[in-house]
Amino acid sequence: MTGTEQHRALQRRTVRTLVASQAVGALGITIGIATASLLARDLSGSEELAGLAQTTQVLGAAVGSWALARLMGVRGRRVGLVTGYLVGASGAALAVLAGVVGSMTLLLVGAALLGATSSANYAARYAATDLATPANRGRALSIVVWATTLGAVVGPNLTGPSATFARWLDIPKLTGPFALGALGMLAAAVVVWVRLRPDPLLVARATAVADSDLPVVEEVAQQPSQPPSASKPSVREIIREQPAIGAAIAGLAAAHAVMISVMVMTPLHMEHGHAELRVIGFVISLHVLGMFAFAPVVGIAADRFGRVSVLATGGGVLLVSLVLCARAPEGSSPEIFVGLFLLGLGWSLSTVAAATMVAELAPLGAVTAVQGTADMVMGLAAAGGSALSGVIVGEYGFPVLAAFSSTFAVAVLVAATLAGRARFSPPAPISG
Repeated sequence: MTGTEQHRALQRRTVRTLVASQAVGALGITIGIATASLLARDLSGSEELAGLAQTTQVLGAAVGSWALARLMGVRGRRVGLVTGYLVGASGAALAVLAGVVGSMTLLLVGAALLGATSSANYAARYAATDLATPANRGRALSIVVWATTLGAVVGPNLTGPSATFARWLDIPKLTGPFALGALGMLAAAVVVWVRLRPDPLLVARATAVADSDLPVVEEVAQQPSQPPSASKPSVREIIREQPAIGAAIAGLAAAHAVMISVMVMTPLHMEHGHAELRVIGFVISLHVLGMFAFAPVVGIAADRFGRVSVLATGGGVLLVSLVLCARAPEGSSPEIFVGLFLLGLGWSLSTVAAATMVAELAPLGAVTAVQGTADMVMGLAAAGGSALSGVIVGEYGFPVLAAFSSTFAVAVLVAATLAGRARFSPPAPISG
């Protein structure tokens, strides 16, 4: 087998492994979405604080992205991903304990740790691009995003069965989803630890250092290593040299902020109209379906029609979704079903396109730093939006929240415009 063939075989193995881990890991992170705000409301006694658990989780994901990026920069993708899933599982366990003892503080600590699983999921999509070529980089990233569909769509629909599981464990009903989620995260950690060998990032570095016809030396690739000895500019310097990276990061942040802000308050808005828990779970499943199910099509479109065009399309879809959400009455309605689905689809279009730009424009020696910074900014923006969403809904209602969130959707369109104007020059590929 030639070096190029070996390289491609390793890329296929990497993507298959990430697909498997994302499927079970996503179940762990999404199963509690439909009940997190309800549990926080019950523990805090305030609807205005209902979104605080999700806000803390998003903030934890932002900090986790930075921490995991530093770890991956030294130890590679495998160690970083496993660490993220294990920390997330411990956070889910704390959320269960918080419900048992009735502690809002403990719930927030657990939610912050739970955010590490989101960080790992974000990093996994970048791991799929480590050995990809420019022609299929968007597709590789989007396949891993798509893999989240199985666990993410099934997860919220386990809200009902999780109540039975909670009774069996003799824990509060709303903590059942977190207990099941912890098992999913542990399964994802096992898949990555066993199957992600050799580490794709370390292989990419070894290949770059060797500067040969892409040999893959497993003994070298499995060992911790530093980036190639070339100069290592700061993230700020990289963005200054490649303005499109800055625009892509802004697009990521704005799209994630609008999605989180509206999604976390949807269960509460529906419950105000006496929607059943299973109906709320179904709406969240539709939303998650929009986020992940069409990702491969989005990735192919990004490769074929350009990242900027797909990013702009995402911004437009987000605006349409917000119009529908603003018109949705309390409880169950066609507007909330379609609006939440389009909210997920707009997020998919925006984030797949923007993340692909980040992955291909960042230099190999600083790739984890740039990606970690992108996800950290994305998480901080979403945490800010989520924190405001509870206050806005509590004081003014869900339609006002949708109107406010339209500013983020417009920001996605602005980011696409700036990226299109910037000089778009990906670094030379490491494979043929």
